[in-house]
Amino acid sequence: MNGISLTIYLAVFWFLTESSGAETVMFSTKLIHRFSEEVKALGVSKNRNATSWPAKKSFEYYQVLLSSDVQKQKMKTGPQFQMLFPSQGSKTMSLGNDFGWLHYTWIDIGTPNVSFLVALDAGSDLLWIPCDCVRCAPLSASYYNSLDRDLNEYSPSASSTSKHLSCSHRLCDLGTSCQNPKQPCLYSIDYYTENTSSSGLLVEDILHLISGGDNALKNSVQASVIIGCGMKQSGGYLDGVAPDGLIGLGLGEISVPSLLAKAGLIRNSFSMCFDEDDSGRIFFGDQGPATQQSTSFLVSNGKYITYIIGVETCCIGCSCLKQTSFKAIVDSGSSFTFLPKEVYETIATEFDRQVNDTITSFEGYPWKYCYKSSSQRLPELPSVKLMFPQNNSFVVSNPVFVIYGTQGVTGFCLAIQPADGDIGTIGQNLMTGYRVVFDRENLKLGWSHSNCQDLNDSTKSPLTPGPGTPSNPLPANQEQSSPGGRAVGPAVAGRAPSKPSTASTQLISSRSSSLKLLPFLLLLRLLVSASQVYIPAPLLA
Repeated sequence: MNGISLTIYLAVFWFLTESSGAETVMFSTKLIHRFSEEVKALGVSKNRNATSWPAKKSFEYYQVLLSSDVQKQKMKTGPQFQMLFPSQGSKTMSLGNDFGWLHYTWIDIGTPNVSFLVALDAGSDLLWIPCDCVRCAPLSASYYNSLDRDLNEYSPSASSTSKHLSCSHRLCDLGTSCQNPKQPCLYSIDYYTENTSSSGLLVEDILHLISGGDNALKNSVQASVIIGCGMKQSGGYLDGVAPDGLIGLGLGEISVPSLLAKAGLIRNSFSMCFDEDDSGRIFFGDQGPATQQSTSFLVSNGKYITYIIGVETCCIGCSCLKQTSFKAIVDSGSSFTFLPKEVYETIATEFDRQVNDTITSFEGYPWKYCYKSSSQRLPELPSVKLMFPQNNSFVVSNPVFVIYGTQGVTGFCLAIQPADGDIGTIGQNLMTGYRVVFDRENLKLGWSHSNCQDLNDSTKSPLTPGPGTPSNPLPANQEQSSPGGRAVGPAVAGRAPSKPSTASTQLISSRSSSLKLLPFLLLLRLLVSASQVYIPAPLLA
């Protein structure tokens, strides 16, 4: 349309069976070019950068239009790969005490590629790694009990495929603070854990992946992603939680799953599997088996900004409890689970009623409902089941944290805590034994029982817990305060809610009040959809 605003008048004729004559109705809608002055003014009013607006008929102008066409073509032809996983393997692992109880995986970034052990966090969006460090966690293996090699620090100048993101880039959140389009894009993110943050510069570089799928040959894939060059970390990120970086798997446009899907590499979905032995798997593009159960994601303030689900009822054993409905964020970046206080008390009280062992307390452990084991093994415990709409259910495989002594099991705790607000958090511990699918394309969470070894990749990760490390050694208070102690409390890595992700998916729905007008409304909606402003992303490659 060459930047020209075009007004189209649509005349629709139809006969109503109830009337004796015909009625003529005329509607109009205005189609606006994405780079018109009207849209530019709208962008400026919303703190977007006018300096990044391509000049009409310039090389950049046609380059961005071509990028849009390429993206649309990729959407039409479908994804290039059924599934992708990190080049060092799909395996993930929990390293327990040293690393805040989160799950980690090795990823390779840059050219030449450098390896990083990153925490997996579905509650935030950005992939960040220690970079040109001003204040970062120790990276020497000697500082940690579970490492068999030193961790790495990233430097954009050492990678031939790295380039700084300018503050005028559409994924930069500086807004009107961007005075010069050549100015680098700064970032700063606060996380749920108190005083925990990461800050630095945004860069673009290569993430090395491997393709996989049913009967598919494995090929190397290099994907352009946005990376936080984390120059300064604080709080838990200096004390052992994610010392080598964190990969955000959230719904924001800057997250790795979003960028891979937008590039047409995979379907907009990913899965994580959590096994009983603290290992697991991660697959980008995985939409799960047809037999899996599922529930829809819920909006927050009219937008899909994170993975929120709604639980209708909680059951302990055969007893389904009243007034136990709640909303919760499904977050792999939270080690354990938090429920709204009233729901927590109802569930914990019923669990306590059905447990035969003596309630006690273990010094240094954060849970209220702990029990001393009458034998050296875990007793039979009541099941914990979450019920969802359409009779879908999620049976928690292991709702307790087991405490081991020299002779075996000495006790266990119900590994659930009360949350501060009215929205809970379902953490890694409740997802154990499941392949959990974050289907962003269909806006639903899927789950199915899995041993995490039945997927198509058997590539082994090179890292294993160090010899002599006890199983699940939770740090005691005195370990945390002792000068030589290397103890880290359970982590909650999700991004703080005070500033939601810049780019989040929004569901737009409309309803018709008259069945007679339905055909016309559908036609009108097609025209309105065609007239909506769309500003394409430039190709990352």
